[in-house]
Amino acid sequence: MRRFFRYLLRTLVLIVVFMASALTAMRFAIHGRQTKIPKVVGLSKTQAARLLADHGLVLDEGDRYFSSDVPPGRVMSQVPQPGMQVRRGWHVRVAESMGPQRMVIPDLVGNSERAAEINIRRRGLELGSIATAEIPGAPNDQIVAQSPPANAVNVSEPKISLLLASIADRDSFVMPDLVGQSEDNAVNVIVNAGLHVSGIKSETEPAAQSNSAESVPSGTRMVVKTYPAAGQRVWLGQGIGLEVTQ
Repeated sequence: MRRFFRYLLRTLVLIVVFMASALTAMRFAIHGRQTKIPKVVGLSKTQAARLLADHGLVLDEGDRYFSSDVPPGRVMSQVPQPGMQVRRGWHVRVAESMGPQRMVIPDLVGNSERAAEINIRRRGLELGSIATAEIPGAPNDQIVAQSPPANAVNVSEPKISLLLASIADRDSFVMPDLVGQSEDNAVNVIVNAGLHVSGIKSETEPAAQSNSAESVPSGTRMVVKTYPAAGQRVWLGQGIGLEVTQ
């Protein structure tokens, strides 16, 4: 009996030692997969990405902001904050400074959505959200308000949001690109989309003639321009003008 108790005691000791070793190994394994987030504020994006990679982390590019304190191209904020313990492979989102505001906010009220977007991109700004509202008396697809307003100062983001006048209870979609198609194909696309052809004008300039492909049968009229242009918003039942080769 005494020998049995000795055997049982040794077995229990071995079990305790095994469990303690297993817990220690698990703790080391978990600790090995964790890392502390370093501070990347003030670094360039390249430097920040390299430092995060050294810690087993991944850089996510966030929005850009104007800042009078942080030089352009440098990280001005990060999420999560430095010192936080996370798993390796964690993503750290950073915001980039654009330096002090030097860009002039253009006046876009009265422009079409497409024209406003081109103006915004040309100035190195970004298009924010686009909202639509029924505005009595306002032409369809016309910008009636913007944020920030024209010539605004102390702007935090290089984004411009737009309010677009719309007609109630009418579906809208983006005007397809019909340039280079035959007149018959273009008309079929317009009609099948729920639009209608408001007019067809012949273009006799030599430049327009060069738009037709060599494989097109002689005498086929090709579309060289549409009104509205491709990419602009159009509404169900709207008239589309075509300019074709003669």
